[in-house]
Amino acid sequence: MLKEIEKIKAEAQEQLARINNPKDLEAWRVHYLGKKSPLTQILRGLESLSIEERKAVGAAANKVKGLLETSAAEKSQALHEVQLKSATQKESIDISLPGRPLSLGHQHPITQAIEEICDIFISLGFQVKEGPDAEWDYYNFEALNIPAEHPSRDDMSSYWIDTPPGEKGKQLLRTHGTAVSARIVENMKPPIRTIEPSRVYRYEAVNATHLNIYHNMDGIAVDKNITMGDLKGVLFEFVRRYFGKERRARFRTDFFPFVEPGGEVAIECAICKGSGCRFCKGSGWLEILGCGMTHPEVLRRGGIDPEEYTSFAFGMGLERMPMLRYGIEDMRLFYNNDLRFLRQF
Repeated sequence: MLKEIEKIKAEAQEQLARINNPKDLEAWRVHYLGKKSPLTQILRGLESLSIEERKAVGAAANKVKGLLETSAAEKSQALHEVQLKSATQKESIDISLPGRPLSLGHQHPITQAIEEICDIFISLGFQVKEGPDAEWDYYNFEALNIPAEHPSRDDMSSYWIDTPPGEKGKQLLRTHGTAVSARIVENMKPPIRTIEPSRVYRYEAVNATHLNIYHNMDGIAVDKNITMGDLKGVLFEFVRRYFGKERRARFRTDFFPFVEPGGEVAIECAICKGSGCRFCKGSGWLEILGCGMTHPEVLRRGGIDPEEYTSFAFGMGLERMPMLRYGIEDMRLFYNNDLRFLRQF
């Protein structure tokens, strides 16, 4: 019996040495260490032996079994290391090389402009307010001193919404951000200082300077003893911060239905520095916004007494701000999704 155990040991070790894959190792383990292996059968048959033989054979069989289990574990570890080395050689990684850079996006230039302009006015004491894109006729026109027969409506080709009229008239996609100012006047009590970014819609042809969907940035201030000087001071400070202190600004009168008196602010052309060029159409100046003292009727419609409070308001085409800052001639570039253009900002 002892000779049989030594024979099993020698045979098992010889076969184990020739194994070079996990599948054959598992078959070897089942054959020499499983429930039906020769060693197991010998251990189960110890009852038929004498006490002295039982001790000697049992000790020898358990010693060989332990030796084979240890050898199998070492072989398994060796095969694993060989496989790992082979896989590493096939897909080698040179840790001394720099990693591949991740392509990170950034904010759209229009979003950047909105946030930068809002930050400027917030630092001047304004708060940001928004309104609905689908607006009532009343807030878009009537509350802003633009009745149905007013000629300025002809300049605002509108997207009307096919819904039953309500108490505020019909609905349309707002044509200017000043509609938000009308809501502000109606819903807030003085003192009021708000800046209102808004997406607006005009039914018109798209070209280098016009889009049918674009953005406005409007603002309004209502308080006692507000003057035109306050308006000019706020807007000139905005120009200085957004366009730089080297850009000259010009203020002159203009007409808008919801302000009286009205004005416009223009800045010196960045291309020709005021001498006149194709970009500024030879004038040397580029208009950036309309403004003025809020019309008393607009305040009255919002429930504010124009005898007690005065107000100024302004509105600008938002896309025009980065266009004039960087000398961009075509507004459509912001929305063509050309990454060569957008990655410059």
